[in-house]
Order: sequence, then C-alpha cells, then structure tokens
Amino acid sequence: MVYCQGCPWGCCYCHNPQLQPGEAAGAIAWSEVLDFLRRRRGLLDAVVFSGGEPTAQPGLAQAMRDARALGYRIGLHSAGIYPRRLTEVLPLVDWVGFDAKAPFDAAYERITGVRGSGAAALQSARALLASGVDCEFRTTWHAGFLAPEELDRLTRTLQELGVRRYALQEFRAGACLGFRSEGASVAADVDVLLRRFGEFTLRSA
Repeated sequence: MVYCQGCPWGCCYCHNPQLQPGEAAGAIAWSEVLDFLRRRRGLLDAVVFSGGEPTAQPGLAQAMRDARALGYRIGLHSAGIYPRRLTEVLPLVDWVGFDAKAPFDAAYERITGVRGSGAAALQSARALLASGVDCEFRTTWHAGFLAPEELDRLTRTLQELGVRRYALQEFRAGACLGFRSEGASVAADVDVLLRRFGEFTLRSA
C-alpha cells in the first residue's frame, strides 16, 4: 500500500486525518518507494495507491506506469474527488475501491465540507463504471453522520448506476479526529442489499 499525502475534503469520520494536509514531515520520495518495489519483485503482486486522495498527486499516472513496468498490478483507492484525473488513470489500473459517502446531493457536502463534492463523486462513479475496470464501491456508515434513509437512497442510486460489488463498513473511531460517537450496528436491511448487488459485504466495526 502506498499512502499519498493530501486530500481537499474534510470528512468528519476520516481515519487518516494526518494525510489531509498537502505536505507533511516524514514523506518518502517516490524513488525510494521504487527501490523497495524493485527489491520485492516476485514477493509482492500489486501496488495499491491510497491516501489521502491519490488523484490529488500530479505524478500519480507516472508512478503507476513505473510500478507496472516492474511487473506489478495496480490498485487505487479513491473518493472520486477529481473526475478528470480519475478518468486519465483508469487505463492504468486493475482494480478500484471507490468510496461512496452519501446520496449525491447536499448530504455529500455535509460530510465532506466541500460544495459540489456530490456532483464530482457522481461523475467519477459513472466514469469508473463505464470503464469496465474491476471495482468495489463501499460506504462507511454511522447514524451520526448518515441517516438510514440516506443510506437506502444511496444504495438504490448505486444499483441504478450499475454497481455490482458493494461493501458497507461500520464506522470505527480509530485515529478519527472529527467524529467520536460510539459505534452502532448498521441500520440496514441486509437482505435488501443482497438483492440490490451481485456481491455484498458487511464489514463490522
């Protein structure tokens, strides 16, 4: 896993808040990462770019090409913040884990703190699904920031978009700085979600 620094969204439940600033002490140069990957050829199969938001990195596409040249498969974790940048790297990836946070309306802005975030995420989701790249959509849930009816509305929208693989993740506080509520069992009808998606996974806290 390669964790990329920087994310312009300030989600209340972010579990990697130290990666939100664009710069931070202790960053590792990509050349050092490449040296590590060269030494691990034959032992590792894939490189997953996570974050933060990897598409915030202008050098992401080249980094993916570098890793591919060493024989690695490429994975990407993204919230779809930058639709154009995501579209540009989709031909370079083998798998994408897409964070779908809420219905693609004002609810998104409530969680991310950024106006227009829902529209950007929806555009990215459509681009990902149209690309044919293997992917999983997933949502982190707690009633404190996403009401059960909003979760139902989101999953119905994802079904209509053509999402086949979906995971629901119960909120875990961990290193989260912006949301400290105790965990709660997912208030969702699992049978309904099983019918909506070809593959459904419930990840407990």
